[in-house]
Amino acid sequence: MKRRLRRLLIICCGLLLLLAIVWCVLPRPGIERPNTGWSRTVRDRHGTLLHLSTAADGRYRLRTPLSGVSSQWIEATLVKEDRWFRWHPGVNPLALFRAAWGSATGHPAGGASTLTMQVARLRWNLETRTVSGKLLQIFRAIQLERHYSKDEILEAYFNLAPYGGNVEGAGAAALLWCGRDASQLTRREAVALSVIPQSPATRHPGFPRDAGRIAAAQGRLSVQLGEQSALRDDPLAAGFTLIPPGPPPHEAPHFCRRLMRDNSGSIKTTLDLAMQQEIERGIEAHLDRTRERGIVNACAILVHAPSRQVLGYVGSAGYSDRDILGMVDGLQAKRSPGSAVKPFVYGLALDQGLIHPHSLLTDGPMGFHDYNPENFEGEFMGPIHANEALVRSRNIPAVALANRLGDGGLYQLLKRGGVDLPKPSGYYGLALTLGGFGISPVQLAGLYAGLADDGLPRPLVFSTTSPAPPASPLLSPQARFLVLDMLRGGTDFDFARNDPTVAWKTGTSHGFRDAWAVGVRGDYVLVVWLGNFNGRGNNALVARKCAAPLLFELFAGLHLPDKAIVPPEGVRQVDLCATSGDLPGPWCRQTTSGWFIPGVSPISMCRLHREILVDATTNKRIARDDGRPGLLREIHEFWPPDLLELFRRAGLPRRPPPDPENGTDTLSGLDHGDAPRILSPLDGRIYQADGSEIPLKARAASGVQKLYWFCGEAFLGTCAPEDSLPWIPAPGNHKLRVLDDHGRTAEAGVRVGKT
Repeated sequence: MKRRLRRLLIICCGLLLLLAIVWCVLPRPGIERPNTGWSRTVRDRHGTLLHLSTAADGRYRLRTPLSGVSSQWIEATLVKEDRWFRWHPGVNPLALFRAAWGSATGHPAGGASTLTMQVARLRWNLETRTVSGKLLQIFRAIQLERHYSKDEILEAYFNLAPYGGNVEGAGAAALLWCGRDASQLTRREAVALSVIPQSPATRHPGFPRDAGRIAAAQGRLSVQLGEQSALRDDPLAAGFTLIPPGPPPHEAPHFCRRLMRDNSGSIKTTLDLAMQQEIERGIEAHLDRTRERGIVNACAILVHAPSRQVLGYVGSAGYSDRDILGMVDGLQAKRSPGSAVKPFVYGLALDQGLIHPHSLLTDGPMGFHDYNPENFEGEFMGPIHANEALVRSRNIPAVALANRLGDGGLYQLLKRGGVDLPKPSGYYGLALTLGGFGISPVQLAGLYAGLADDGLPRPLVFSTTSPAPPASPLLSPQARFLVLDMLRGGTDFDFARNDPTVAWKTGTSHGFRDAWAVGVRGDYVLVVWLGNFNGRGNNALVARKCAAPLLFELFAGLHLPDKAIVPPEGVRQVDLCATSGDLPGPWCRQTTSGWFIPGVSPISMCRLHREILVDATTNKRIARDDGRPGLLREIHEFWPPDLLELFRRAGLPRRPPPDPENGTDTLSGLDHGDAPRILSPLDGRIYQADGSEIPLKARAASGVQKLYWFCGEAFLGTCAPEDSLPWIPAPGNHKLRVLDDHGRTAEAGVRVGKT
């Protein structure tokens, strides 16, 4: 007997030694399932879930640390699955014996699988209904316990456990079945979710037929939780049913698709879901009213200018609407902006000292080499102040300004601002001013964000803040301030009158294919576009009639904060002659206040209004008071002849001053006129000799009747001041000279290159 006991003891010690050796040499396995794949999340700036994707195998599986799982959920799971998890080495011998005895006697007494064994089954996808499979599961469980802490194993369980349907892991289950993060579950939800992995095929929260099974299982678990359980005394506990909040979130689909294409893993974005949904509702309501006119699609982007962060991003009026190609992201498509880029022409002109906001510009028939732009309505307004020309979106004044710009003009500003212009500047020419190129709403929003903030060409921010690349401003602070001040006009429209704090501009592309509106309110920039993704034109797509109202409707719904307008250093406000836009002289009767940039803006004393002596008998003006009776002192406007002709063509004729008493011979004694100013061609410019005409045009002083043109010493011809003289130049350098009929001259040097 003693010999047998000694032999049994030796065998047991040997087995223990063997187990100890095996325990020590067990290799460390990976605790995650190979090639598992994880879902990706996109969240807004406040952490709200925008999008949850499936993993590569079509399952929702969201990686979640143990610290991100509710402690009540952990407690309920351990009570349900493995009370002794913290103490056993991966296998519970007592549970194994109980299960084996129940199987042998035909009286099942519960499962023997520990939580670690369940992780092993899920990790290696084991078939555990056979003896060999169960033994392998036990071995793998011991292997996991050998190399991983209890918390690591528990975390693996909460990332692998099935929770019904194609949902795996606590993170995805909490989001899809409860609509919240795993750390935010109520105790009821924690108990209800804890019973699903035991039978995920028959306890699917999305199926009403399974609700009773889940309720019964959670009722039993609440009893197991003991006397301290809050559910034990809750009469509603047994009937509590998980009601999924809806399908997986799919907010801002174009935005999320863009971010997921450019980023990996879970993404925290700059989007504000509340603002996003307000923009979506506003677009839907607006299109409901315009659908009968064939306007069925729109997109919009909202940007916080100082940070360049995108707060709203609506790529189409309906992502799932095939009729409008709704899956296309219209915010990335390049389309003609029409007049929406004109503010940058005016900004450059302000910086280069060509104008100030009240400078008089010419809105009349004008040709630029082989380019003859027209206004949208085909009409002319004659002389017009710069701010009014911009607000009314007059084409010809903007093109004339662009023609005078130096340093690469609008082309270089757009290139520096991140706009892709693949062709050289000459390919676009002056048509660039009127939208003769392609730009996306995202790029246009970036340009206007710089206009509203620091002028730097910084990229928009969608997910993470990044340092801005070193760059110089596209426009000076003074020009940016003046342009925005000019754009706050246009209150002739009811929708703009309701919010005069918005600086806004519209653009309609050629062929009525695109209607744009851009607005700046405080620190925020909003760009809207209406049109058809297939490029089909629609005469109803006039920006001021469809895009601008939508812009102001969205601003009204968003309730964005305004901010005080603080003029930058380097600008001054003065009284100006309301007619000429210059500093008021002694005979200017009407004045208005206006801004200018000292030392840069071209501003002088008004010489339009002058006092003259008129003989009341003959109604002729005389040079001096010679004592005759009936002399009257009258104030008249002395417009240059070309501008008088423009007023006439615009249907706004001006009353000319009385004729001199003795004809033009006495003009020098009556008016101190200026020398002509050559308008075309521009001094110092290079032109191409392609056989086409270059118009010779100059602005002359009041009273001038004839202009004489010379190239070097060669006489080219004569014309009236309101007309132009055609000239076909030969290649080379040319010195042009114009002479008026009072002997005053002006010169311009041009170079004509070979084509």
